[in-house]
Amino acid sequence: MATQTAAVPGRLTFLQAAIALQTVSLFFQAVTAGMLLSSSYGAVLHDVGSRVMYGASMVYVLAAVLAWRPGGGAPRPILYASGFLVLASVQVVLGIAHIPSLHVPLGALMFGLSVLALAHVWSRRVSERSSTRS
Repeated sequence: MATQTAAVPGRLTFLQAAIALQTVSLFFQAVTAGMLLSSSYGAVLHDVGSRVMYGASMVYVLAAVLAWRPGGGAPRPILYASGFLVLASVQVVLGIAHIPSLHVPLGALMFGLSVLALAHVWSRRVSERSSTRS
C-alpha cells in the first residue's frame, strides 16, 4: 500500500535543494572557467568545482528518486535528473580531453537547463503556497 505524502508549504524540499545546488555549482563552473584565463588558481577551482557539479547531479538523481517513490510523485523528474547526469558525464569527459569547442557550449546548455528546472520546481512551490492560502 502506497502512502501519499505532501510537501509542507513554505518549506524547501530535498528535490528543490538538489536542483538549487546543481544550478549554483554550474554557475561557479562558469565563473571559474573565466578565471582559467586570468589567474593561476583558476584551474584548481574549476577542477574542484567539476567534482562538486558532478556530485550535485548525482544528488539530483537521488532526490528525484526519493521524491517519486515514497511520495507517490511523478517519475518525470527522474528522467530529467538522469539525462542531466548523462550530460554531466559527457561534460567531464570533454573537459578532461580538453575539447573546449564542445565543452563550453555544453556547459552553457547545462546551466540553462538547470535554471529552467529550478524555475519549474520553484514556480510549482509558489503555486502550491498560493493555493493553500486561498
